[in-house]
Amino acid sequence: MPVKPLVILPDPVLRQVSKPVERVDAEVKKLADDMLETMYDAPGIGLAAIQVGLPLRMLVIDLSHEDEPRAPRIFINPEILSSSDDRNVHEEGCLSIPDYYAEVERPASIKVAYVDADGERHEIEADGLLATCLQHEIDHLNGVLFIDHISRLKRDMVVKKFRKLARDKAPGRLVG
Repeated sequence: MPVKPLVILPDPVLRQVSKPVERVDAEVKKLADDMLETMYDAPGIGLAAIQVGLPLRMLVIDLSHEDEPRAPRIFINPEILSSSDDRNVHEEGCLSIPDYYAEVERPASIKVAYVDADGERHEIEADGLLATCLQHEIDHLNGVLFIDHISRLKRDMVVKKFRKLARDKAPGRLVG
């Protein structure tokens, strides 16, 4: 299972809206395994397919701690059915925006429908970190980044920083 390269801000791929997965087959299951390996290698707790350059409505999550056995979860075509009026604030980061963290306010709990790796449909109620992580990753599937939930000033500063980093790493630039 190869680790896939991550798409990093300001790559416009991150703003694409992902397409539904048509059917769960061996190729989709292999992609899920590759995404999990990529997420663990990064390391992170969630990863959307668009973050490895594939605009598919699919994400993986594992909220287990380092001293616990892995508990990977695969969500295919996830959809938020409802969200609470209560709000929670969590510090979020993103594998596609390395080393940047910000407090983001989101609904405290959500109800999500999805298909698992066996093609079975499920609905779950999620709160706490799972709710935050699902909302963060589902945002990716809609071309939304967590920095879209912070002030425009902070967001503009982050985007400017990552544009400069991308420019500095561009091929053909002299590094002194």
